[in-house]
Amino acid sequence: MKVILSTLNAKYIHTSLAIRLLKAYSDHEFDIQLAEYTIKDPAMNIVSDLFNKKPDVVGFSCYIWNIEETLKVVEILKKVMPEVTIVLGGPEVSYDTEYWMNRASHVDFIVMGEGEEVFHRLLQELSGERKFHFVYGIAYRKDQEVVIMPGHPKSDLNTLPSPHRFQEDIPNLGKRIVYFETSRGCPFNCQFCLSSIEVGVRYYDIERVKSDILYLISNGAKIIKFLDRTFNINRAYAMEMFQFLIENHQGCIFQFEITADIMRPEVLEYLAENAPPGIFRFEIGVQSTNDATNELVKRRQNFTKLTRTVTTIKNSGKIDQHLDLIAGLPEENYDSFRQTFNDVFALGPEELQLGFLKMLRGTGLRNDAKKYNYTYMDHAPYEILGNDVLPFSDIVRLKRLEDVLEKYWNAHRMDNTLHYLMKHEFDSPFDFFQDFGNYWEEQGWQRIGHQLEDLFTRLRAFLDHRGLRRPEVVMGLMQLDYFLGHKYKPRKIWWETGVDKDRRSTHFKALTERANQVSGDFANLGIQDRELQKFAVVEELSFPLHKVLKDEPISGTEHEKTLLIVLYQQNDAEIPVFYTMPLLETAALDKD
Repeated sequence: MKVILSTLNAKYIHTSLAIRLLKAYSDHEFDIQLAEYTIKDPAMNIVSDLFNKKPDVVGFSCYIWNIEETLKVVEILKKVMPEVTIVLGGPEVSYDTEYWMNRASHVDFIVMGEGEEVFHRLLQELSGERKFHFVYGIAYRKDQEVVIMPGHPKSDLNTLPSPHRFQEDIPNLGKRIVYFETSRGCPFNCQFCLSSIEVGVRYYDIERVKSDILYLISNGAKIIKFLDRTFNINRAYAMEMFQFLIENHQGCIFQFEITADIMRPEVLEYLAENAPPGIFRFEIGVQSTNDATNELVKRRQNFTKLTRTVTTIKNSGKIDQHLDLIAGLPEENYDSFRQTFNDVFALGPEELQLGFLKMLRGTGLRNDAKKYNYTYMDHAPYEILGNDVLPFSDIVRLKRLEDVLEKYWNAHRMDNTLHYLMKHEFDSPFDFFQDFGNYWEEQGWQRIGHQLEDLFTRLRAFLDHRGLRRPEVVMGLMQLDYFLGHKYKPRKIWWETGVDKDRRSTHFKALTERANQVSGDFANLGIQDRELQKFAVVEELSFPLHKVLKDEPISGTEHEKTLLIVLYQQNDAEIPVFYTMPLLETAALDKD
């Protein structure tokens, strides 16, 4: 009996831990192959590939992001291979299982909950006496009826074989994200989350975890993402793991979901002092700063302690932080969400993700949907369309904000410009992104693509339309950000420069002859006129850039003009570096 375990990942770079766990548990007894695709792959291409593999059983791992595409594949596959047995599993079909069996008539079995032992038992019955009523944790068809068996007990995690030791995975370890778990379960009871359904947290033996991670790193893994719902819930376990990863990372990057308000000061102190820059990335679900809302969804959160953790981590400069918000939680209206957004944005996360509440099957909030007058999509991802305090019109407005937040803040294309705008030109970060998002849609830009320079010209158009207190400062910061957004000297710029070829040559000559007037670092480069022509750009700014970047007050008088110098390809990382000098000094050199 040939078994194919498959899933449709969101992107090629992602990998499925679930199907590897199933294969690891059963491949000593059955012929099991893995077949991963993406939700962007045409259904016919997936079916053709599976058809050519000639399986007897095909199992699909199902989530909200792939269930609809998976069902399309299943329908076609069953038509061209009516004899094949199709099994679904995963969180999306583990709840409301009878609904899925009735909706997807081509599906033969559904595995509910943890699948390693259940799927193995199902394969044994498929290849043996086919007494499916002996298999706990499955749904199956008997004549015209759907039979749903009682659930299977949770596994002892340390009895499960490692899913990380397959030879066929080694060539791609460095090209894709490796998903890893050190535990299962969550101690919290947030009503919008599936993890709240499982009581308690179970851990893998820490020495086994370390062994698997060393194996992955030694075989080329570059990014390991931990799937633990709260990596730091067990302080001793987390601390030992952080120490181990710091000592053995070899350049690998590790991503974790942490609960920030329970992070102990001694752990924060250790990370601030010892974590190498860039190897850790923390994802922190804030969701809402509205106490009444958090209470309604049974979410315990101390925002003061969370702020302390996020601020300490940020000040260390060692760890990037990704903070999450959810729009549409109970009693969180547009105005209170504005406050939530500004509260969290003030923490300065490297990324701020604005998500919209999804009414996941099996969650308490979906069961209480009528209580708050929720309307939501019938099919995955079950995103809300409104509730009693947040109508669809407000959701549409927040969608506009989300769009420009992703394009500008999370993409880090204009950090200097955005920091200035939100501090000096707009009432709050929320108001900037909302106003810009509204303008973006009014122009119809959401229907067309964009290149890097388009993002600058569109922001400039919005700011010109709105009006600014200091337009010359914003323009100069946009020019700086544009230059810094290139690995190599840009061939074109999107603004009319006041520096023509002759004036640029004058500046380059001055920079060569008086390099020490720029800075000691610049002088130490020993860069000559010909190299400047090849690797440098200059721009004249009508304000003291160095003061603006330090958030010092400026007067805007003539003697405070600045020459901006940006150099490319001067370091191994190929990160551009910039320098400034008073423009009057270069003007004086013209007369020498």
